[in-house]
Amino acid sequence: MSEPVSAPPLAELAEGIRDRRVSPTRLVEEAAAALAAAESGPEPLNLFIAFDLERAFKRALEIEADLRAGKTLPPLAGIPVAVKDNLCTTDFPTTCGSRVLAGYVSPYEATAVRRLREAGAVVLGKTNLDEFAMGSSTEHSAYGPTRNPWDRARVAGGSPGGSAAAVAAGVVPLALGSDTGGSVRQP
Repeated sequence: MSEPVSAPPLAELAEGIRDRRVSPTRLVEEAAAALAAAESGPEPLNLFIAFDLERAFKRALEIEADLRAGKTLPPLAGIPVAVKDNLCTTDFPTTCGSRVLAGYVSPYEATAVRRLREAGAVVLGKTNLDEFAMGSSTEHSAYGPTRNPWDRARVAGGSPGGSAAAVAAGVVPLALGSDTGGSVRQP
């Protein structure tokens, strides 16, 4: 079993960014490296359905430019986040873990995602889930199951297992999920 990841609290990360002790581009690079490690080997975790390092890095550079210009940053500026793939975004496909919606890009953004962006968060991508969020293990996605980062023989749990496992694997310090019947509470 892998050791649990210990990450600094969001407030400390955000303060570190504002104080210029923590680089948003470095956080994006570290997220990409952690994701590469999580997806390597014979049993990849299968965390994301969509991931855009280039877009995330560009956004992180913009935040660093704002810092250098002395601008006041919103509370989550530069914090990398992941979003469950049943929450609509205008810059990533929203598949809900189903091939039926492959390539669908929403004309609007979910309020939760919009608010994260307004708070300065850097959205890295969309995480795996049980198809149409109907399940409790993240084993039933058209894009394959998500494995538990602490024990790859176990399920991630809940329909937003990709979001939970992305945090547990240290890829992101924050991820959105959704909960209808216990999905977020199960992982």
